[in-house]
Order: sequence, then structure tokens, then C-alpha cells
Amino acid sequence: MSTSTVNNPQRASTRVWWGNFFFRYRNAVFPIVLVALFVGFRPVYPQGSERLDNWLDLLGVVVALTGQALRAAVIGYAYIKRGGLNKQVYAEDLVTEGFFRHSRNPLYLGNLLVLLGLFIVHHNPWVYAIGIPFFLFAYSAIVAAEEAYLRGKFGEEYQAYCRQVNRWLPNLRGLSRSVEGMRFAWNRVLSKEYGSTYAWCAGLLFLLAYDTLAYFDYSERQSYLNTLVVLLATITIGWAIVRYLKKRQLLGN
Repeated sequence: MSTSTVNNPQRASTRVWWGNFFFRYRNAVFPIVLVALFVGFRPVYPQGSERLDNWLDLLGVVVALTGQALRAAVIGYAYIKRGGLNKQVYAEDLVTEGFFRHSRNPLYLGNLLVLLGLFIVHHNPWVYAIGIPFFLFAYSAIVAAEEAYLRGKFGEEYQAYCRQVNRWLPNLRGLSRSVEGMRFAWNRVLSKEYGSTYAWCAGLLFLLAYDTLAYFDYSERQSYLNTLVVLLATITIGWAIVRYLKKRQLLGN
């Protein structure tokens, strides 16, 4: 627990309240905020340059994919129940294996990287100015709520874990030893991640199309826009296949 939290319990309890709120309603609130930002503000070409915008788009895609790769690596080696119980913070066990030996919140860090990648693709200063502080606050509040719960349930065991492992930035030293002997569960990654991965990838394709149509007519970028449509159709088919396999319980646990 930080010194500022100890000295200001009122502030801590307020953040925990917000954390519980966002944890419960994030599947509704977060998409609404994202849609409002992306629709409410027009994409911006850096210095009016299409070439620079293409490089920014590439950077945004790389950042988002890095976030998704981190999430996949975390879930593949050690899964932590993300949805809580009845949409409230809950944990049966204190998970400290795999990537959780190197960061206490690697999944949320992955989420933030995905969001940052989308913001880079859109590249409107107002989206940066509103979106980044909002999601940093929201996720830090969720983490505060989870920490309060875990501290109350696991006591000194959790306190010791906090003293050894960073809250956010991972210390990758010894990572190979942490996952040694652990089986990477691709079926679990597909089962747990297919929905959210499809959502942000589809959102990314719409952003790329929106970015283009904000400055060009369809006829001027027809080939590029058609490629985005094909990619959207492809990932939609992939999403449907994984969903079918999950519903038929062919992916395991």
C-alpha cells in the first residue's frame, strides 16, 4: 500500500468505490466511451501527411498486437478468473505463477496497450487527452478495488507478493524459469480471448476505414478499403468458428 493511500483513507475508499463500479459495468461503459471518442472526434493526419499517417497506423497496430500478445502469453500459462463473481471482485486463489511472478496486473497492462494502439491509429489530440487519462484512472481504480479485496482475503501472503512484484511494469528477469515446465494452453487462449480479440480487431479495421474515408472518396482508395472488408470478413469467420467450437465444448477448459 502506498504512503499516500495510508495518509488519505478517504481517497483510497473513493478509488475503491470507482474500481468496483468500473469492474461491474466495464463491458458497457468502456465500449460507450470508446465509440463516443472515435465518433465524436475526427481522425487527424499528422502534419497533413498521408505517409506519416500510414506509419502511425503501423505503429498503432504493432502496439495493439503487443498488448494482445501479452494477454495471450499470460492466459496461456496461468489463467486468472477475470469476471469476478456476480460482476464483483472475487478470487478463489492467489495466482502468482507464470507472468504473475513478474507483474501483478499483466492482463490490464495488455488492455492498456491495445487501447493505446487504437488511439494512435485515430490520432486525434482530444482522444489522447480524454481517453488516456480516463482509462488510466479506470484501470487503476479497478486495481485498487482488487487489491483491497485480495488484501482482505489473503492478508500477509498477498502483502508479501506485493512487496516482491511490481503492480504494473513487468520485471522480465527470470521469466523463462517462471514458465519452465508449464504447458502453454492454446485452447484456453482461444476460448477466453476470442471475443475481446475479435472486438478490438474489428474496431481497428473500422478505424482504419474511417481514417481513410475522412480524407478520401471510396473510389480513390477502393482497393485498400476492399482489403479491410476482406480482413473483417476473415476475422468474423474465425470468430464464428471458435465460438462454435466453444459452444460444442471442443476447446476444453
